[in-house]
Amino acid sequence: MRRRATPKNDPIAALRALRVLYGDPDALPKVFEVIESLPGRAPARMLERARATADGRALLRDKPDLRALLSDRERLLAMPPGSLGRAYADFTEREGISADGIVQANEAARRGEVPDVDPDLLWLGDRMRDTHDLWHVVTGYGADVVGEVALLAFSYAQTRHVGVALVCSLALVRGLPVSGVARRAFRAGSAAAWLPAVRWESLLALPLADVRAKLRVEPAPAYERVTSADLRARGAIPAARAA
Repeated sequence: MRRRATPKNDPIAALRALRVLYGDPDALPKVFEVIESLPGRAPARMLERARATADGRALLRDKPDLRALLSDRERLLAMPPGSLGRAYADFTEREGISADGIVQANEAARRGEVPDVDPDLLWLGDRMRDTHDLWHVVTGYGADVVGEVALLAFSYAQTRHVGVALVCSLALVRGLPVSGVARRAFRAGSAAAWLPAVRWESLLALPLADVRAKLRVEPAPAYERVTSADLRARGAIPAARAA
């Protein structure tokens, strides 16, 4: 059986998820639902690009378990101060997030099995998910609303993923204070090395500054962090419903 190059698009599911996100920017599973419902040709292009380089082919051949490494907090904390691994551990602790948490959000958004899709493509998609918070650390954008949109803009520059662009556009439609930061993040993503094929496992013990230099990532400028709680206080989004 010939495998499809990319999962199918489901615009209706994407629009439903966007409607939820319009009122609740913290609905992380809905972000994944938009991205998975409107892949366009981005996954296929990413796989083609990975297979076109020696590093990408080696990564697809070896399929290292980055998620297990990022979940090993003791190992990360044993890395040198100022290293990427230590910075990642500090970031996840500060933001109250984890590698397993983002996987759970992704699984909640999935629309069933896709057995006819190339397994290399599926693995690359999971690795993109698992590296999301590493991208936060390397770029310097926080897990607040502005930082998340900025990182999506950076990611769009790297992947040209339609679903990612839609989530960014939603923030602009809502009038959230993200346009300037997002534009700079897009430029930074365009200038950086291609991160989907990076073997992060070999970089975790290195100084964060050296990793940024190696990957040509311009760290985020200072920006005003805005949380969903701030937006609710300003009346920019509806108040959270009581449990």
